[in-house]
Amino acid sequence: MKFSTSKVELQKALQKLSKATPTRSTLPILSCVLIKVTPKETVLRTTDLEITIEVKLPSSYEKEGSAALPLKTLLEITNELPDIRITISVDTNYKTTIETEIGKYDLMGKPPEEFPSIPDQNYRKNIKFNGSILKETIEATLFAVSQDELKPALTGVLFKLSENVFTAVSTDGHRLVKHQVKDVLPLELKEEIIIPKKFLSFLSTQLTDDDLDISIGDNFITAQIKKDVITTKIIDEKFPDYDSVIPKDNDKTFLVDKNILLGAIRRVSIFSNKATHQVALSLKKDDSFVMTEDPEKSSKAKEKIVGDYKGEDLVIGYNSEYLKDIVSHVSGENLKIILKTPVSAALFEETPKRNNVNTLMLLMPIRLND
Repeated sequence: MKFSTSKVELQKALQKLSKATPTRSTLPILSCVLIKVTPKETVLRTTDLEITIEVKLPSSYEKEGSAALPLKTLLEITNELPDIRITISVDTNYKTTIETEIGKYDLMGKPPEEFPSIPDQNYRKNIKFNGSILKETIEATLFAVSQDELKPALTGVLFKLSENVFTAVSTDGHRLVKHQVKDVLPLELKEEIIIPKKFLSFLSTQLTDDDLDISIGDNFITAQIKKDVITTKIIDEKFPDYDSVIPKDNDKTFLVDKNILLGAIRRVSIFSNKATHQVALSLKKDDSFVMTEDPEKSSKAKEKIVGDYKGEDLVIGYNSEYLKDIVSHVSGENLKIILKTPVSAALFEETPKRNNVNTLMLLMPIRLND
C-alpha cells in the first residue's frame, strides 16, 4: 500500500477520525485507523464500537492495499510536520514508512482483518435533512439526555418523524425537552428512533447550512456529510410517554428577559449549598427574586429580577445547575415560565413563539429546606 497526501488534508482527517477512537480499550486494534487505498479513492475509518467515522482523503494513489495504523502516532507526527507532502507506504509485513522531504519515520501497522467490519445494512429510509435545522435540534435537546446507563432509552434523543412534523425529545427524569419543527419533511414520512448522544454530539460539530443525507436501517443510522460517513447503532428501547408528563393545567406565568434571569441565577447560585445546588424563585405581582441560603456555610444571597408575574404568590425551589441549563437553552431574548405549585413541574418556552419551530422545556422542582 502506498499513497501521498498533503499534511493539511491528513491532519484534518485524523482529527475528525480521533473522535471515534477510544482512549482506553480492551481491544488494541480500536486505537488504529483503517486505511484502504484503491486506484479510485483512499478511505480512512475509525470506530469505538459506538460510532464509526469514514473519511475520504484527497490523495495520490501509488499502490493498492490496506492496513490498520496507530492513529495517535500518525496524528502526532502530522501535527508536528510543516505544510509539506506526506507519503505513507506499508509493506506485506505491515512495516510502515512515513516519508517527507525533511525526514523518514518508521512504525508498525496491523493486518486490516483485525479491524472491526461494518455490518451490512438494509436501509429502509433515506431522508434529506437541512443541516442548520438538524444542528439547532441537536443543540436544543442534547443537554437534557441522561447519563444513566441503567436507563438506555434515556441516553439518546428520540427522533419522531410524522405528518410533516419533526419532533425531538430528550429527558433525564429531572428535565425534559420537546423540540418541534413543522413543514420540513415529506408528508408520507413516518419514523420513530432513539439516537445515541455521542453520535449526535459529533454530528453537530460537522453540520453546516447545507443539506445532508440520513439513512435509517433496522439497527443502524448513517449520516453522510459531503464525503464523510458517520454510523451508529440505534438504541433499541421504548422511549417513555413524554406527553403524559407535560402539564396541561399550569395557571401561573412569569415573563422575563432570559439574560437577566440567567445572570441572577449564576450569581446567586455561587452561595448555594454545593451538594444540593438549591435556589428558589420567589414570584409575586410586585416583586420577584432569585434567592438561596446555605446554613452549613452561613451564606445566603438574594437578587431582584424584573419581570411580569401573573398568579398567586409562589416560592419554588430548583437545582440551580438544571435551571441554568434550561434557561440558557431558550432561544431568543424573552422567556415565559408556566407554573402551578411548589411541587409540580414548570414549563419554559421562548416568547413570542416562532411560526414553525416550538421548543418546550420542563423542569421538576426540588423541595426547599425549611
